[in-house]
Amino acid sequence: MTGKTPRTGGRVLVDQLAIQGSDRIFTVPGESFLAVLDALHDVPAIETVVCRQEGGVTFMACADGAMTGRPGVAFVTRGPGATNASIGVHVAMQDSKPMILFIGDVDRSMRDREGFQEVDFQAMFTPLCKWAARIDDAARIPEYVARAFSVAISGRPGPVVLALPEDMLKDVVEAIDRPRVTRPVQPVCPNGFAVLMEMLAGAKSPIAIIGGADWSPSARANFQLFAERIGLPVACAFRQQDAFDNNSPVWAGNLGYGPNPKLVARVKSADLILAVGARLGEATTDGYTLITPEHPDQLLAHVHPDPNELGRVYRTDLPLCADMDEFAEAAALWDEGLGDEDAVHFDTGAQAHAEWLAFSDPQPTGATLDLGQCVKAMREAMPADTVICNGAGNFSGWWHRYWPYGEKPSQLAPTAGAMGYGVPAAVAAALRLPDRKVVALAGDGDFLMNGQELATAVQYGVDLLVIVIDNGAYGTIRMHQEREYPTRLSATTLQNPDFAALARAYGGWAATVERTDDFAPALADALERPGLKLLHLKTEIENIAASGATVSGLRGRA
Repeated sequence: MTGKTPRTGGRVLVDQLAIQGSDRIFTVPGESFLAVLDALHDVPAIETVVCRQEGGVTFMACADGAMTGRPGVAFVTRGPGATNASIGVHVAMQDSKPMILFIGDVDRSMRDREGFQEVDFQAMFTPLCKWAARIDDAARIPEYVARAFSVAISGRPGPVVLALPEDMLKDVVEAIDRPRVTRPVQPVCPNGFAVLMEMLAGAKSPIAIIGGADWSPSARANFQLFAERIGLPVACAFRQQDAFDNNSPVWAGNLGYGPNPKLVARVKSADLILAVGARLGEATTDGYTLITPEHPDQLLAHVHPDPNELGRVYRTDLPLCADMDEFAEAAALWDEGLGDEDAVHFDTGAQAHAEWLAFSDPQPTGATLDLGQCVKAMREAMPADTVICNGAGNFSGWWHRYWPYGEKPSQLAPTAGAMGYGVPAAVAAALRLPDRKVVALAGDGDFLMNGQELATAVQYGVDLLVIVIDNGAYGTIRMHQEREYPTRLSATTLQNPDFAALARAYGGWAATVERTDDFAPALADALERPGLKLLHLKTEIENIAASGATVSGLRGRA
C-alpha cells in the first residue's frame, strides 16, 4: 500500500512491520491495541504468537532478535502489561539485542489524568532502552517505525519502546510507507587496523575476548580463520560461547562465573587484550578485577560498533569503531600475502585450548545425580548444533563449563542474569529454528518465573526439551548466603510442585530423574518423542556449583 490508500493507524503499523521484514510478533493481547490485532488478521505473513505473561513476550522477542539480527517484535498493553514486559527490555539492552516493544496506551484526550493503567512510558523506559517515544499522529507511523528499526540495529544493537495511543490506532490516514532499513556499514579504519597488527606483532602473550554486540555467524567464521592462522587464544565474554567454534584449536573457553582458573591466569598475564564486540562488563571481568579499568602492564585494543562504548569504562590504548563483520573480514584477509619471515604466530592458542579441553571434561563426582555426567550424556546423544537456552542460576554453570556450543546461534542466555528467560527463549528458538534440537534449562526457582510459557509451546506445536534442575532452593543466593552467613538460612528454601506432573498437565511428556544412571535412558526416551518433553532432575543442595563448591565446604571455609 501507499500514501494514496486511506488506512487505520493499526493497519499502517502492521504494513510497516511487513516492509521491515517482520514475520512474527509476540504478544499478550490488550484492548488498547485492538486495531493492530484486527490489522494482523489480514496479514497472514506475520505470525502472531500469543503468550501467557508479558515477561514471556519480551523474552521471546529478545531471543528472536538475537537469532535473526533484526528486531524481535513485542506487543503489550499499558500499565500492568508494560511493567511486566520491562524485564525483557532490560535484558535486550544489557545483552545488546535488537528488539521493539509496542505498548498500547490511553487515548490522547485522557493523557496526564492518571487514567486507567496510565504510565508515562517515555519516562519509564528511557533509562532501560536505546530510544523511547510516543506516536501521536497516525500519518507519522512509518517514520517512527523506520527510525525504531534503525536505532535497534545500529551501533550497539538494543531495544526501542514505542507507545501507541488507542485512539490514534483507529484514525484513518493517508500515510507514506518507508522502505526497509538496513544497518549502516562501518568499515574498520585501515590505519587503525595496521596499528593493531603492529601491536600483535610486538606482543608475547596476547588473548582475544570476543562476542556481544553485532557478532554474527560470518564474523565468527572470519575471526576464526584469523585467530587460527596466528595461533591467538580466543576466549568469549559471559554467555557468548557460540561466538567461536568450541572445537577450534585456539578456543580458550568462557569468562564469567566459574571460569577455568588457568584461563583467568592467562588473561591476567596477557600483555595485549584484544576485545572484539565485548563490552568487558562486570560479569565477564569478575567485577572489573580480572581486567581492571586501568589494566597496568597490559595494552587494550577494543573493537566495537558503538563509539560510546569505546573508552567508556576502560583506558583504551587502541579504540576501533567498526562492524564485527567488517573487522573480522579484514582480519581474515590480513596476512594472506605475508611471507613466513613476516608472519605473526603464537603457541599460546594451542596451550589455552588444551587447558580448556581438560577443564571441560566432566569427571564423576560421586553425587547421586551428577550434573556433569548428565551434560556428558547429552553431548553423546544430541547434535552439535543443539540450541541451549537458560535463565539465571547456578544450574547453568554445568552447561557453561561442559557443553561445547555449536554454530551460532546455539546459546540463548541472558548476560543480564534474568531468571525465567530459558523457557520463553526456547519457545522462540523452536519456532525460528524448527530443524534444530532446542533445550530449555531451568532451575526450580528459575522455571517458575515463566514456566507458564509451556502452554505457548504446546499451543504452537513446537518440538522442545525442558530440563528442570530442582535442588529445593534459590541455589545461587544460597551459595552466597552460606559464604557470607553460614548456616543462617533465610529466604532461600523452596517447596516445589511435581514438575513432571505439571508438564503432563500442559499436555507434554515428562519423566523424573533422581540418579545419574537414569538420566541417559530418560533423555533417549524424550528425544524419540515429538512436541513438549520435560525431565525433572532432583538434585542435592550440597553440590551447589559446577566449580565443585559444596555447602559443607563453604561452611568450613567460613
